[in-house]
This record gives sequence, C-alpha cells and structure tokens, in this order.
Amino acid sequence: MTSSLIRRLVLAALALIALTLLALYYTLTTYSQGLVGAPVDPAVRLRVIEVALGGALLALLVAVVVSRSLTTRVRRLKRAAEGLLGAAAEPSATWGSSDDLGSLERSLGGVGQELTTLVSNLRFESARREAILAGMAEGVLAVDPELKVTFCNRALLRAIGFRGERYEGFGLLEFVRDPTLYELIRSVRASGEPGKLRFKFSAETPRTFEVQATPLAMPAGRGVIGIFHDITDLERLEQVRKDFVANVSHELRTPLSGIIGYTDTLLDGALEDTENRRRFVEIVRANAVRLGSIAADLLVLSELESGVDSQEPEIVHVRGVLEVALLTVGSEARDRQVRLERGELPDFCVAGSRLRLEQALLNLLANAVKFNRPGGEVRVHVTLNHLQGNGERVAIVVADTGVGIPSEDLPRIFERFYRVDKARSRQVGGTGLGLSIVKHVIERMNGTVTVESQLGKGTTFTILLPAATAPVGKPWV
Repeated sequence: MTSSLIRRLVLAALALIALTLLALYYTLTTYSQGLVGAPVDPAVRLRVIEVALGGALLALLVAVVVSRSLTTRVRRLKRAAEGLLGAAAEPSATWGSSDDLGSLERSLGGVGQELTTLVSNLRFESARREAILAGMAEGVLAVDPELKVTFCNRALLRAIGFRGERYEGFGLLEFVRDPTLYELIRSVRASGEPGKLRFKFSAETPRTFEVQATPLAMPAGRGVIGIFHDITDLERLEQVRKDFVANVSHELRTPLSGIIGYTDTLLDGALEDTENRRRFVEIVRANAVRLGSIAADLLVLSELESGVDSQEPEIVHVRGVLEVALLTVGSEARDRQVRLERGELPDFCVAGSRLRLEQALLNLLANAVKFNRPGGEVRVHVTLNHLQGNGERVAIVVADTGVGIPSEDLPRIFERFYRVDKARSRQVGGTGLGLSIVKHVIERMNGTVTVESQLGKGTTFTILLPAATAPVGKPWV
C-alpha cells in the first residue's frame, strides 16, 4: 500500500503536470488563432507537447523516488522512536548522509542504544531483586499509598494460606485480616517512621509473626514494605524450655523433699524408733533411686540430642530385644492385672544399638502397662513392610487398651517431661522422659515412630526401622 506521503507527492506532481499541460495547451491554441502573433507550426506544437510530457513524466519519477526515500527514512525514525518506547522492533542501521534527517536518525540511534542498555540493566536488577525477595524464608509484603498490595512473596502466601491466583490490588485488610497489622502499616505510611509489631495470625495453622515495617518511596506517594519473621517455632521452643525447667524442677523437688523430710525425722530422734526407722530409710532410698533415674534419663537424652554416640553399630535381632523387654515388664503387668499378648514375632534384623532399642521398647511397654486398666491388655507384634522407594521396613507395633490420649495432646507427647494426665503420672511414677528418649533413639536409627489413640479405648505406637541383613561397617550416627 502506498504511504500517505507518496500519495501526496504524486498528487502534487500530477496537479503540477496538469496545470503545465493546460497552460501549454492554452498558449499553443492562442498562437494558432493568431491572437498573440504568427501561427504556430503543427510540427513545432507537437514537439513542444512531447517535450512537456517527457518533462512531466521525469518530474513524476523524481517525485516518486524522492518520496520513497523520505518514506524509508521516516519509517526508520519511527522504528527508532518505537525502540525508545520499548517496542519489539529494533532500529535499523542509520544512513551516512549528513542532512538534517540523517543527523536526527543518528541521534535517535545513539539514544536508543543507551536507553536499551539502561532498560536492560534496570530489568535485570528488578528481576534479581524480585528473585531474592521471592526466595526469602521471611515473608515480604509491599503496599502502595492506598494500602493496596503490590507485592507478596511465596513464603508469606504459604504462611497466610492465600489460595488466589493474583494478589495485586487487594486491600490490606482483605489480604491479611488483622487490625493490629493494618494499624501498624497505616501509621508507618502516615509518619514515615519504621515500626515493629508481633501478632498472631489465625489461619488453618495459627502462626506468630514479628513484623518490621519500613516506608517505601513510590511514584504515587509513600508506600510501606513489611518483613514478616515467622517466630512460631521459636515461641514453641521457648515454651518447651519453660515447661522443661518447670517440670525438671518439680521432678527433682519432689524426691528431694522426701529425702530431706525423712532424714530430718531420723535425725530428730527417729533413729531410735526401731518400728519405723527401717521404713523411713526405705523411703529415702526410693527417692534417691528416683533421682538417679531422672539423672540417668537426662544423661541419655543429652547424649542422643548431641548427635554423638560411642557405640559401634551392630545387627540387632528385634525378637530377642522384645522378649527381654516383655520379660522385664512382666512382673509389673501381673501386679496391675494387665495381660501381655505376644503376636507374631518374626526374627527380623535392624541396624543400630541393641541397648538403645531395648531401652526404647521398654519405655513403650512400661507406659502401656502403667496407663492401662485392670483386666486390660498390651499387644505386641512385628511385621515387614515394603515401602515403595524406601525399601523394606521392620514395623514394631505396641498397642494397649488403656486410658488413651486426648487428640490435642498427641502432638506434644514426645516432648521432655510433657504429661497428659499429671495427677495420674505422679501416681504411677516415671521421669516423664521415656517417650522423648524413644523418639530420639528411633530417629538415630533412621526410623520413625507414630502414635494413634482414642480416649478411653487405648493407644497404638508404631515403630518403622530399615531392615538389615548384613553387618554395618559405618559408625552409628
């Protein structure tokens, strides 16, 4: 299609040719009628017409060539301008002409190259910043002056449980429904001073965040960017530490109080009481044994948590370990009228420490007996599970028909000194470290321990350990 510039030049040339021909025709006609002078020879008139037509065609050709040249250069300038605006088209090489259009074209080309480099650098820096922010473990949230979300990284989206496809344009209260956070962001935007806040976000899984909000300069005004530190696990660990200190203090104070009280009684004259002094000494000894058990369990747990164990690995026969553990708790089970039911116990082998595995199984069986009811039972059986991609696993199941564990307590039963029923735990004894030791022992043997329970119906613990068929040459770590 002919451009508008070509059409205008051609039309102007045709109009000029037409006017020239009309003027020439009028002149020749006038001469032929003798109005201006002598009559014109027809041959001369024809020659003049031919020359005029030739000149007209040559002028038309020159107009077309010049117009196409101008159109080409104008198109290049247009592409160069589009390149400055970030269009897909690349500006072509400039002509070497020194006229005004050539100078303009060269200037645009140079500016275009500089702008292209600058824009590429800016895009790279922007992409790098977004990649860094998106990959941060902390949550990042940015809002504009109207408190509408402009950026949010994946960490925060996962933490708040956002399921939409796009978050841009959401109001802050629509995005994170917490009025305290809204007030913090609003005050930072208004004052221009950084702010800090700790708040709990109620989602499917409640989380606790510590937010550091900072003003953010934006073209439309002052926005705010917030860094969200998820401190849920830190708070949980802090609570575990507090519970541990409180529980270990109580566990140590109780037997110590008994020891001090009865020794004071003996020193105050009970040594001469032949009827009661032996019973007092037996109580002192029982409390001392309890203190020794607590210290021993704490030492074992400390060794397991430190990741250092001097014991060499060995092939452990699960059936032999279970038989020893069942024999150990047999007398207490008879005293409490609890039946020990042995299911199928194939002679499977695992790699690890026989002493540690025996200790873990003994803790599970002792708990199953203690927290049972008269006439209840404890069932033990072993199977071999084939897990896709994980090889063969030896499954050791310890199930009881005891009091059960409330569902809200299940996530915490493997914590040190955590007790579901504190009053009953004091009655049946124990250090409160047994299940924590079980968890650490099984994890050190590259296994897992899970629990299922129904309140009033019983509890089932399942241990999964990698099956072994040959001695292991590497240290057990």
